[in-house]
Amino acid sequence: MDDDVRQEALQAYITGMAPGTRSVFDRLERIIREERADAVTDMSYGMLRYRARDRRLLVGAWKHGLSVYGWPQGREVDFVTRHPALKTSKGTIRLPSAATDITDDDLRVLVRAALTD
Repeated sequence: MDDDVRQEALQAYITGMAPGTRSVFDRLERIIREERADAVTDMSYGMLRYRARDRRLLVGAWKHGLSVYGWPQGREVDFVTRHPALKTSKGTIRLPSAATDITDDDLRVLVRAALTD
């Protein structure tokens, strides 16, 4: 896949997000860029993938929020402990667009767990 087609696929995925989901995504995307300006974005398994060295974070959009995946087991504990009402499963956290109690600092903890050594 050439770069133009790849960029079109990324942009189509992002613009296709529901408005509430898009607002959560925009916050998460900004924090990823602040924390890891070197992260490369592409698509994997039909989701956005951010790669920085050997680390990755996958972000899947759904109608009412985002699902994020990709940190080594146990690195997400601080975030999950702080937000026990969120739906989680093996390596996955669902960030509903209605979860307004999730701060940028909370998201920063999650991004660091996935994308830092």
